[in-house]
Amino acid sequence: MSTYRAPLADMRFVLFDLLKVEAQYARLPGGENATRDTVDAILDEAAKFCEQVLAPLNASGDEQGCTLDKATATVTTPKGFKEAYAQYIEGGWSSLNAPEQYGGQYLPDSLGAPLKEMLDSANLSWGNFPLLSHGASESLKHHGEEWQRQVFLKPIVEGRWTGTMCLTEPHCGSDLGLLRTRAEPNPDGTYRVSGTKIFITAGEHDLTENIVHLVLARLPDAPAGVKGISLFIVPKYKTDKSGKIGERNTVACASIEHKMGIKASVTCVMNFDNAEGYLIGQPNRGLMAMFTMMNTARLAVGIQGLGLIERAYQASLAYARERLQGRALTGPKFADKPADPLIVHPDIRRMLLTQKAFAEGGRALAYYAATLVDLVERSPDADERKRADELLSFLIPIVKALLTELANESTYHAVQIHGGHGYIHETGVEQFERDARITTIYEGTTGIQALDLLGRKIMQTQGVGLTHFLNEIGAFCKAHAGDAALGEFVGPVATAAKEWGELTQAVGQRAAYLFYSGYVTLAYFWARSVAAADASTQSDAFKQAKRHTARFYFARILPRAAAHAVTMRSGADNLLAMPDAMFG
Repeated sequence: MSTYRAPLADMRFVLFDLLKVEAQYARLPGGENATRDTVDAILDEAAKFCEQVLAPLNASGDEQGCTLDKATATVTTPKGFKEAYAQYIEGGWSSLNAPEQYGGQYLPDSLGAPLKEMLDSANLSWGNFPLLSHGASESLKHHGEEWQRQVFLKPIVEGRWTGTMCLTEPHCGSDLGLLRTRAEPNPDGTYRVSGTKIFITAGEHDLTENIVHLVLARLPDAPAGVKGISLFIVPKYKTDKSGKIGERNTVACASIEHKMGIKASVTCVMNFDNAEGYLIGQPNRGLMAMFTMMNTARLAVGIQGLGLIERAYQASLAYARERLQGRALTGPKFADKPADPLIVHPDIRRMLLTQKAFAEGGRALAYYAATLVDLVERSPDADERKRADELLSFLIPIVKALLTELANESTYHAVQIHGGHGYIHETGVEQFERDARITTIYEGTTGIQALDLLGRKIMQTQGVGLTHFLNEIGAFCKAHAGDAALGEFVGPVATAAKEWGELTQAVGQRAAYLFYSGYVTLAYFWARSVAAADASTQSDAFKQAKRHTARFYFARILPRAAAHAVTMRSGADNLLAMPDAMFG
């Protein structure tokens, strides 16, 4: 089985040299406590927890899975998961970014990005248990009443409770206008929630004393479609407004899904049978609160993709260095050995460089998006908050879709590099490929992200987020226009950015547009990374590695954008002209 080592050197490079978070933290509320020493200590301790506690449970958790006792409707997690969660809470990780008045440490949200990456690299299934607690917390923070924040948000921040998102129904996936779950008002101000929800991550487990379900449902007089959706708090155990826990609520796990991957993450069918709940926010305005949860979750799933890319790369690199196979085409590189290691072979190096380019470029993109969260949540400047929110909204579908699709490609390469050994269970890389597959599906498929990017983030907003981003790219290219050392990167980025704007005016195919946008975005962050490395105090070897990897990206990966541009310019007729009957 593969081991995991947190890529702390590159994480610190991205945070401090590339994104210069120290300067941003110094001017934001809560950031004054995020000194360089504090951040370094947080990264070191997070690495120890993920490397020493979570990573050793990854393979065993996959083998054991979760078990449901149908008689009691209780779920038991794999051996070691409950103890690991207790250590997670003891370490204060659940409260890292939450406001102090609800028990949090109020450190910048962007510090959660490297922690999240480490959790997901070490053990993606385990990381799913606290994942949706953050989305539930954000929804309660922004849309709940103060008593709801005191009663439900505080225990989630402390880690004593976890949260869920209950959206999907058996007949209703991404089209939430079709949902049927009902909520009937009671005279005391509570509601009786009834319906069935599926694909509920961490809907039932043995890690915490209570679970807070955030459930989309319809009131009796609700209008049809998405305009008639409300959001409700439905705890596993009834909880009154003072926080007192009562009897078991009438919400239960009916079954758990048997999945391709993330087998140690419990995915539940949840039945609500007149379960007691509370309305969160305004009636028929649940969609707004849901999007608060969804945007948080989509950024988090993008970081899941990043975590898997990194883990796949580490496993591939270790194997390529130790596995002896054939001789280099230019002659033996290790004449004292019976064969050369895999890493000398060009095609192996192509796959390794692809993984490395995705991991380091993706890290820059994901952490950059997380710094925008800091600005949206904490900047005292209203104009800065607005710009950051528009830019973040534009980037979220790119982060989610691109990094998860690249995770699938990277885990595929990991299996290929391991050859026959990659296809068997013992090496562990086949688990990475199985785990990665879901990331392109949950919290909105890649196709849904493409619709969101072009439909909501471009068309509905007149491309304001894209405009902000293109202006940022333009400013970077202008600032480095005379830098001969960066010319090989700045010129192609400027050209691609210009084409990006032109394509947006005439785009017809959403998926191609998303991938084009993603590859150009990574090119920009790779150019920035080389510039930041050159200006840093990093070692010469570190700087050269950045430049070599950037050259690979620009030569081998960025040309994919051109293929997507051709696809977009071909129009939609080749997709839509054939009658439905001819598919049969």
